[in-house]
Amino acid sequence: MVRGQRVGPIVHLATERARLATLQWSHFEVERLGATIGAILHGVNLCGPLAEGVIAEIRRALHEYKVIFFRRQPLTPEQHVAFARRFGDLEIHPFIPSNTGAPELVRFEKSFDVKGYENTWHHDVTWRETPSMGAVLHGVHVPESGGDTLFCDMYAAYEGLTDENKDFVDSHDAEHDFMQSFGRQVSPDQRAEMRAKYPLVVHPLSATHPATGRRHLYVNPIFTSRILDVDHDTSERKLAELWNESDNVEYQCRFHWEKDSVAFWDNRACQHYASSDYWPEIRIMERASIKGDRPSR
Repeated sequence: MVRGQRVGPIVHLATERARLATLQWSHFEVERLGATIGAILHGVNLCGPLAEGVIAEIRRALHEYKVIFFRRQPLTPEQHVAFARRFGDLEIHPFIPSNTGAPELVRFEKSFDVKGYENTWHHDVTWRETPSMGAVLHGVHVPESGGDTLFCDMYAAYEGLTDENKDFVDSHDAEHDFMQSFGRQVSPDQRAEMRAKYPLVVHPLSATHPATGRRHLYVNPIFTSRILDVDHDTSERKLAELWNESDNVEYQCRFHWEKDSVAFWDNRACQHYASSDYWPEIRIMERASIKGDRPSR
């Protein structure tokens, strides 16, 4: 058997899967995607004003499904920002230019010359003391095929750990470092300037979600650099075990983009992975990120 591979049913998903099947909604219809993660919300127009009751129910759906999707939403940058701002203050990304006319929006434009490198599981900006609460991503131009985004339920990943590893992640912290990603793309002088502004940060390996009270795994291969208070070999081994658990297909959903689709994910409860299988086609996405809190146990 391949290391990290499970054979047979993932039984700890059954309770959550059954609970999600009982949920009722007043302002939209729900099409579920994964066993415990992902849902398309039908019947909501994000381009116009939304009543507070609709926003409250969208927020509840986000907490329940971890990532929610909307089809046929031709958002202008102003509408995109206005919708995202209903859920909190917005971030300005320090390293990625906006290029949209709205400083709160980051544009990811991939083409023959600019290839996609986001095909690794990650939470966004965990190298910040207060990483994003969530993000709203708009598909401006999508390839005819490929370019899907995958999402992984980090509650399920935590519940799938052995008792030994649960005890370990509940009692250990890890460093998070942007250098493993953004630092490789700049000069040494720029790296030194970036490091002075954004030093290494420490977050717990598992955290309690401030809205749901549920515990989730909080570790990712892009930004988590090492586990504290253990030797190097133990850190590498434990990180590999945690990443293997997070990689279970049963914890995931996969979203196929259409033009003007929108994804809204909870950056604490799930990780995401942008499939880089569409080169040399063009893929243009715009993202607004919502400020969050510092992860805690």
